Amino acid sequence: MSISSSDNAVLPENEIVEAVAVVEAVEAPATVETVEVAQAAETVEAPAAESPAVEAQDDAEVTAEAAPADADAEPETTFGDLGLPEGIVRKLAQNGVTTPFPIQAATIPDALAGKDILGRGRTGSGKTLSFGLPMLATLASDGRTEKKKPRGVILTPTRELAMQVADALQPYGDVLGLKMKVVCGGTSMGNQIYALERGVDILVATPGRLRDLINRGACSLENTQIAVLDEADQMSDLGFLPEVTELLDQVPGGGQRMLFSATMENEISTLVKRYLNNPVTHEVDSAQGNVTTMTHHILIVKPRDKAPVTAAIAARKGRTIIFVRTQLGADRIAEQLCDSGVKADALHGGMTQGARTRVLEDFKKGYVNALVATDVAARGIHVDGIDLVLNVDPAGDHKDYLHRSGRTARAGRSGTVVSLSLPHQRRQIFRLMEDAGVDAGRHIINGGGTFDPEVAEITGARSMTEVQADSAGNAATQAEREVKDLTKELERAQRRAAELREEADRLTARAARE
Repeated sequence: MSISSSDNAVLPENEIVEAVAVVEAVEAPATVETVEVAQAAETVEAPAAESPAVEAQDDAEVTAEAAPADADAEPETTFGDLGLPEGIVRKLAQNGVTTPFPIQAATIPDALAGKDILGRGRTGSGKTLSFGLPMLATLASDGRTEKKKPRGVILTPTRELAMQVADALQPYGDVLGLKMKVVCGGTSMGNQIYALERGVDILVATPGRLRDLINRGACSLENTQIAVLDEADQMSDLGFLPEVTELLDQVPGGGQRMLFSATMENEISTLVKRYLNNPVTHEVDSAQGNVTTMTHHILIVKPRDKAPVTAAIAARKGRTIIFVRTQLGADRIAEQLCDSGVKADALHGGMTQGARTRVLEDFKKGYVNALVATDVAARGIHVDGIDLVLNVDPAGDHKDYLHRSGRTARAGRSGTVVSLSLPHQRRQIFRLMEDAGVDAGRHIINGGGTFDPEVAEITGARSMTEVQADSAGNAATQAEREVKDLTKELERAQRRAAELREEADRLTARAARE
């Protein structure tokens, strides 16, 4: 197959772009994208970061280090300057986190002051610590938790995101002596009920499972002081809104509410008007801003070439996430890739939580190179080192495209997003890119039965012959290790047989004497 580029297929080299806070003074009525807030919000100014060199800081797992500042530059803001407890600051330093991201520097002081927050930051901007650390600090200094009555609740749309939020915050909760529990479907409800009986300070929950526990009488939100909605745009879409409003209606008035998201669309205005009181709005780098750290490409392929191109790209070295529309499609493509010699596995909502956790662990540890996922994985997955996202099926809309793309180029790193397009899908995908604010290179792949090296230049793809050679080499190496192991086992068995034969001869001679 050969590949040719259209006139507008030129893209700049990837650049690492530092997140810069967008400072907005919000007046009544305040507007955040399409969201209108009914009441006047306070004017918020985000402290400017001087020159942080970001290693890897994202929604669930954050690390950063400060770059040398100019001689005349003022000192950078540190977590210690934001009013957080000394124990948290010390633990952050132990984890190599000293300089806050703009969303954190802007949000944490207002959150510690008890203000309602409406926060927007792109994927990888560090939103988890923005709401998590102030929540921990506030609850540690005020009151005690009764059984079945958590004082803090964090709602997330997916199980994976709930677990990663809890993993990110648990070390700092341990420092302050606060108990945290993940409540989501696919996990043992009995263990969750037992934990609530003993008392849980903060619940990180998906709406459906939390509602089930409340209906069973195992949990009550009557003592909840702080409620957080993470990925609020998805929580107000996809059928979540009725469950979310039902839960927030049970939270007593007068507490603190925080909504965080990468985009501010769907029915977020409904949630803001109904539940937030004079919210302070912080907008730091929109979701569209994330695409500037990646290159985007559209490969126009014929139907018969789609599977070979997918396999060639999935066979690249490094971690790749492949997005498809349906669960059956994820299973089918993963099986086809495995048959081609690619180490691949599927991830979707039809799997048990144990299976999903195992697949993610295998992907993180490198046992699996290609993860074939439905959009359930577009939110909340954080795996270091994903440098390519492949859309085998087009995203549903530009928001889904941005969240898919957000799995790579996290925290300022570079990445590549490739979308396969059949000829009849071109207009739909071009419009999708335009809505997402993406300038994507457009390439036409002409099928010819041979592997074109230009595909490798864009995606890092490898030919199936190379993949099969690697697979055969790996199998041979494994077989050689097995031969060595079996040889050692045979030698041990032979020595044991000789020892037993000597023992038998000795006992026979003794019997003859007796």
